[in-house]
Amino acid sequence: MAQKPSIPKGTRDFLPEQVERRNYLFETIKTVFKKYGFGPIETPSFELSSTLMGKYGEEGDRLIFRILNLGDKMLKADTEALASKNLPRFANSLAEKALRYDLTVPFARFVVQNQNDLTFPFKRYQIQPVWRADRPQHGRYQEFFQCDADVVGSDSLLHEVDLIFIFDEVLSKLKIPNFSVKINNRKILSGIAEISGEAEKIIDITVAIDKLDKVGEEGVIKELTEKGVSGLAIEIIKPLFTLNGTNEDCLKKMEIMLAKSEIGLKGIEELRYVLDKVEMLGLSEAKLEFDVTLARGLNYYTGAIFEVVANGIKMGSICGGGRYDDLTGLFGMKGMSGVGISFGADRIYDVLNELDLFPKNIGQTLDVMFVNFGEKEQDFCLPILKKLRDNGVACEIYPSSAKMQKQMKYANDKNIPFVAIVGDNEMTSGNIQLKNMESGEQTGLSQNELLAKWAK
Repeated sequence: MAQKPSIPKGTRDFLPEQVERRNYLFETIKTVFKKYGFGPIETPSFELSSTLMGKYGEEGDRLIFRILNLGDKMLKADTEALASKNLPRFANSLAEKALRYDLTVPFARFVVQNQNDLTFPFKRYQIQPVWRADRPQHGRYQEFFQCDADVVGSDSLLHEVDLIFIFDEVLSKLKIPNFSVKINNRKILSGIAEISGEAEKIIDITVAIDKLDKVGEEGVIKELTEKGVSGLAIEIIKPLFTLNGTNEDCLKKMEIMLAKSEIGLKGIEELRYVLDKVEMLGLSEAKLEFDVTLARGLNYYTGAIFEVVANGIKMGSICGGGRYDDLTGLFGMKGMSGVGISFGADRIYDVLNELDLFPKNIGQTLDVMFVNFGEKEQDFCLPILKKLRDNGVACEIYPSSAKMQKQMKYANDKNIPFVAIVGDNEMTSGNIQLKNMESGEQTGLSQNELLAKWAK
């Protein structure tokens, strides 16, 4: 017996209606990106391992899918590293390429490689799949799409303001209710590490506190302790877990806490500028919230960091991003500030699906189907189909003279709104019976009236 086919966990097939829904989501995001001056680029699905490794922190590196070397290159494997149990070095010798983990690091590589052909500030959007060897679960996949918008070559905080409004506009257009844009600044987190006397453990501290909503206060303290953060430092950090009030109230409390940290105060200054500009212009639907525990756990963020959540939906963040002042420096191009955001298209899709927010006509690929009564009626209908298609009307004739019940079921299953019925009487009179599949109403129309019905 043949083995039943399957696909890897964390990946999915998409049926036609699902693809139509995804395209609706991508087009909505793309339209807003273009409105704010972003242009499209694409990069390869895989990069050199050296491009990706070491850019996402220790946790991120573990989730990168490596591509095994082929042929004679396998003979170059570092067996000494294996013998000495240096598994990372051994893995590097086996895999010179890797699937991209996100779109941001490849974008930085792209900017450095193509700098002579770009105009700065350079604003790009990119909608492509990425891969992560994460444990598959609800809302988390190993293959998924990201929809990114980034600006490089400018340190103006007006870009942060624009990106917040892009979050607001896209998610409002998608009619997602009750969503929050959470914002923090990595300089504030650096200031916290500094005043706690643990500046060298900034990564350990940010990775731990970023998990507050998942593991709670006790879980964060446990991880900080395991990472060697002192008890005194933990006592200094603990009040942050219960920081509350308006955005301005929280900023004032942080100013007192970080009074002796120059970098911390700089972060507060930058954050206040962005919050003030957004408040001046006014958001449509989003709630903008300062969240001091927001860290986003990636090494390359240096300024503002963003995360968007759909409140009341068990999904985690659906968008994120931040400023990375010298990401291109990783590839030899110093002093190129950048800031960007990413829409988690697959998670947003799941939210829209769960809340039944997709437009009802998505998946309607045809405007009208002609019933097939036989060869004579079929030949009468084919020139009409040609005229309709030439005028931009999506239509087809059922491919065989099957029973009427089967043809109507086909039309219903494909969500076709109208069915055209042409039998002997219709061929004699020249009128075509057009049935509205939703209301059941049936109307006789001439060929010209049929064409006029879908005239643009």
